[in-house]
Amino acid sequence: MANSFDVIVVGLGAMGSATLHQLSRRGVRVLGLEQFTPAHARGSSHGKSRIIREAYFEDPRYVPLVQHAYTLWADLEAESGVTVFHQTGGLMIGAPDSEVVSGARLSAELHGLSHEMLSADDLRQRFPLFHLRDIDVAVHEPRAGMLAPEKAITAFVDLALRHGAEVRSEEAMLSWRAVGDGVEVITSKGTYQAGRLILTVGAWAGKVFSELKLPFVVQRNVLYWFDPVTRAEQFTPERFPIFIQDLESGLAWYGFPDTGDGVKLALHHFGETTDPDALRRTVSAAEVAFMRDVIATHMPDANGTLRGSAACMYTNVPDDHFVIDVHPDHPAVIVASPCSGHGFKFSSALGEILADMATGTSVGFDTSLFSLARFATR
Repeated sequence: MANSFDVIVVGLGAMGSATLHQLSRRGVRVLGLEQFTPAHARGSSHGKSRIIREAYFEDPRYVPLVQHAYTLWADLEAESGVTVFHQTGGLMIGAPDSEVVSGARLSAELHGLSHEMLSADDLRQRFPLFHLRDIDVAVHEPRAGMLAPEKAITAFVDLALRHGAEVRSEEAMLSWRAVGDGVEVITSKGTYQAGRLILTVGAWAGKVFSELKLPFVVQRNVLYWFDPVTRAEQFTPERFPIFIQDLESGLAWYGFPDTGDGVKLALHHFGETTDPDALRRTVSAAEVAFMRDVIATHMPDANGTLRGSAACMYTNVPDDHFVIDVHPDHPAVIVASPCSGHGFKFSSALGEILADMATGTSVGFDTSLFSLARFATR
């Protein structure tokens, strides 16, 4: 049947596009559905750069997964000929007992990762752009760097098409239902059947899985790109690492070197709750002024002309871990969202895991951390 597939993947952001690629290269008859177009800027997988880091402060159990993701990002580059990873090194900065520093140090020590502990004086000498407190320290991780999200998603989709996948853009899923041992998906343009359905819908997860009453909260987060005021040569990828810093105000911010668009800076887990279909995309003057105050205090050399800004979305759950599981009522349906604002780096590996789940292949990682059962909402 023309509209019948082995697997349908709904949502071709980071995880969905990686899953589509993994399934297609295994010879699975797979359809990818995207309500916008792949590599769009209306969800959670855009912004020109995303951090990848190995000394994972959130939880050391993520380290083997991100290590595998590094391997798969390299595989993607080799297969596509597209460069998606740039190694810059990384700094996790804050008080010694801060979550960012203590968590990164724990992961590095437990997994024997290459890293270096730096004092505030060490940081001032080696990375003079940061204005620090005397109590600040940092975990320096040489393997960290940045990924190019739009390039990565485009490469995944292009390769999937090359391997025989079908992709329907600007085609929104309206509903799905179980039919026998499989599923039926109704979209704005047609009806499709499949043996398995993978829903990687990002910020729309709360709406798509409303029957599960999951504690998903969508948060608007703003990205900024500034021209340096002075010392522009210090902000190049060769001299300026990606960073995440706990601030004394209780906030955390992160940043990237200037690769031609300005220095990218943003506050982490900071923003209003939103509806993904009503996201406020305009960045206000007050928001820019607030960000400038943060920069003026902590990195004044970056506080030049605002080159651009963009709103994206985090889809958060209370424990900030991922959601990767089989639907509790429909074994043919796999739930794969959200990522609580730290998932892009893992998407190459998560795509492999989801492809394994959909094809009955043994999954090489313990995914119990991502189980739906932990919420017990029904």
